[in-house]
Amino acid sequence: MKPFLKSFLRVLEWLLPLAGFLVIWQSLSTWLDLPAFIFPSLDVVWTRFTQSLLNGSLLYHGSITLIEIMLGLLIGSLAATFLGYRIARSPRLERALSPYLVASQAIPIVAIAPLLVIWLGPGMSSKVFICSLIVFFPILVNTVVGVRAVPVALHDLMHSLRASRWQILWKLEIPAALPVFLGGLRIGATLSVIGAVVGELVGADRGLGFLVNVGRGQYDTALVFVAVFTLISLALGLYGIVAWIEHQTLGWQEWRRGSL
Repeated sequence: MKPFLKSFLRVLEWLLPLAGFLVIWQSLSTWLDLPAFIFPSLDVVWTRFTQSLLNGSLLYHGSITLIEIMLGLLIGSLAATFLGYRIARSPRLERALSPYLVASQAIPIVAIAPLLVIWLGPGMSSKVFICSLIVFFPILVNTVVGVRAVPVALHDLMHSLRASRWQILWKLEIPAALPVFLGGLRIGATLSVIGAVVGELVGADRGLGFLVNVGRGQYDTALVFVAVFTLISLALGLYGIVAWIEHQTLGWQEWRRGSL
């Protein structure tokens, strides 16, 4: 199959469910004939989207949320990767920290978000911290699993070649753990959006979560849909970026599967 035709079919596979969803939405709004503040039609949402885009409010609040997401994802990923590698290399450290790490995941982020906003303030720092917390655990677990999945025989081979600790890390452990780590990063990229919105819903004067609160308070349901769809777009974009990085760095796996 030609590359162009293959790409076209992939885009078509993605667009068909979206088109079906939009048709169902428009049909329901026409059939139910509900007020716009309860269930707006597509044209009402589109009009609200263009208004928000033209007056700059959507770009402003969307950029704030995107900055919070990127900073939170970066900080949470770095911290989780470092600690996950240390845990994977030290069973004693795992026994000491595992109960606390697991217990931290039993606390809903929604429950502690108000406390974090009070302690860190309603600004960007609390939102970034909440994003970091919510992406930390899945990336940590995937890092530990990825590092421990490296066969012992390969470690023995590197030691027999008198490889240094840094050489083992860069030439063996990181490439071997990368597929599992990037899988965790995919999850973290989508969860980071939830973290930013939770923080903004609790207390913020800017961001897409703030727009959701404004739309809810003013019964502007179309604005709520605009903010929600923008958040979905951000999550899909981040997921796509991670998938692209995975494709670029793990292309050898595609070649291996194709050769079987």
